[in-house]
Amino acid sequence: MAYGVDNSLRIEDFCKNLRVEIISMNEEDIEFDIVGIDAAIANAFRRILIAEVPTMAIEKVYIANNTSVIQDEVLAHRLGLLPIKADPRLFDYKSEEENANEKNTIVFKIDVVCTRKGERVLNSSVTSDQMKWLPEGSEMPFNTMTKFTSFGSSQKNLPGLPAEGISCQYPDIIVAKLRPGQAIELEGHAIKGSGNIHAKWSPVATARYRMLPEVNLMEDIQGKLAEELVQKCPTGVFDIEDVGTDSVNCLLQSRRPLWQDQGTARCVASV
Repeated sequence: MAYGVDNSLRIEDFCKNLRVEIISMNEEDIEFDIVGIDAAIANAFRRILIAEVPTMAIEKVYIANNTSVIQDEVLAHRLGLLPIKADPRLFDYKSEEENANEKNTIVFKIDVVCTRKGERVLNSSVTSDQMKWLPEGSEMPFNTMTKFTSFGSSQKNLPGLPAEGISCQYPDIIVAKLRPGQAIELEGHAIKGSGNIHAKWSPVATARYRMLPEVNLMEDIQGKLAEELVQKCPTGVFDIEDVGTDSVNCLLQSRRPLWQDQGTARCVASV
């Protein structure tokens, strides 16, 4: 109790008053209103989206050949930041002691050689669509029977796996640049993690919230005062209503179009 106001949280009242309204949603963005909470809980949701929702990301990179100008460490870092299009619910977390298997590791391969054909230069850019998924597990090292993974079965048989398989979310991300004669051959092993361990596991590019304003007219505003109020408010909060007999009233516009016009929202997550 503070200043005569009871600020205690009761779970029954919270569940009763909480309301989530999805405004728009696609593969890359979701925008929604959360009604019945204060800023602290909205900020907690924002932090959960950034740091605690698991995804798959490349953790280890085994490089067989890299004659590009990009150092091995920088190349591995760039691969780790590539967004992997895979449902993390299909995979288990992998500990340091566990062997890489079909339930905790996704293996990708890049094998690109830049060549010259006449005046054309082929494979001058290594892009994310050249990162091929290996559902049977690692193919390295090539000269022994011992592999970096121990897959018991193909990942193609995983229940719930989409028909198109596993790939990078965006096919046109440039990983490296090559000149004729240069080559990159490597494997990237992706595991399950969350953004509080490393930013590469964060599922959202950004997540933000903003308080939804509430404007109430305490009395009717008519005539010249109504026109003056509309003109002095540049964001279009108010509008004019013609009530006949050469008289006008000021009314409140819908808050939703106002916020959309300003390009802001209560809570937005961009994948």
